[in-house]
Amino acid sequence: MTRWTTTELMACVIARDLVDGEVVVMGAVPALPMAACLLARATHAPNLDFIVGGSGTVSPAPDRLPASSCTGELAPAEVTLPLPDVVSLEGRGDAFDVFCAGGLQIDAHGNCNLVAVGDWERPKLRGPGTVGLPFLPNTKRSIIYTQSHTPRTFVERVDFVSGPGHPSGPDEARPYRKQGPSLVVTPLASFDFDETGRMRLRTVHPGVTVDEVLAATGFEPAPGPDPSTTPEPTEEELAILRDLDRDGVLRR
Repeated sequence: MTRWTTTELMACVIARDLVDGEVVVMGAVPALPMAACLLARATHAPNLDFIVGGSGTVSPAPDRLPASSCTGELAPAEVTLPLPDVVSLEGRGDAFDVFCAGGLQIDAHGNCNLVAVGDWERPKLRGPGTVGLPFLPNTKRSIIYTQSHTPRTFVERVDFVSGPGHPSGPDEARPYRKQGPSLVVTPLASFDFDETGRMRLRTVHPGVTVDEVLAATGFEPAPGPDPSTTPEPTEEELAILRDLDRDGVLRR
């Protein structure tokens, strides 16, 4: 089999989780989730729709995979919505099935932080702000992805909640909560959540050990079945991704 990159594997993991007929929304740096959506449409989910948040394009069919949503390459789309309309749809609670999101920090219950790390008055790191993450509870479920799997990224509790995950107890009830985060994908592994809403190790990627994943995670995942090995990309999946990703965005 042709050797794949970790990012290509992550795109396949997300794509396999998407269901035909779902509507997906993503942020302004969409290469990975957009590749996953286009791969899903080309394989098992031809009726999947998705909105690339920063551009407002609905189910674009770019000639090649862009690294950013701020590009005319997304112009071939079913329709382009003004950004206020995208935000309005995110706020409705019935427009989207899946929200693909990430964060500077991600905690054990799937809360995401894009605001700042450290003390509010003197943060160690300042992020772009909440952006659209406060609307995570309005989608049926969310998929969290990150290119950084370290104890600084995966923490027991985020410093600030930009995108709500699962409640950690009865005092943290969320309004309009539906399924919540269902999948977390990293360069090392994939996680789901147990019945209490705590992250649980689901699979480890080929060549990675469970001990390596646990050492890179700043909290103890919930107990569960022994994790399996993430299935490698198939030749068909790689061919579809590389035909789209001719600039190698997923291979950098």
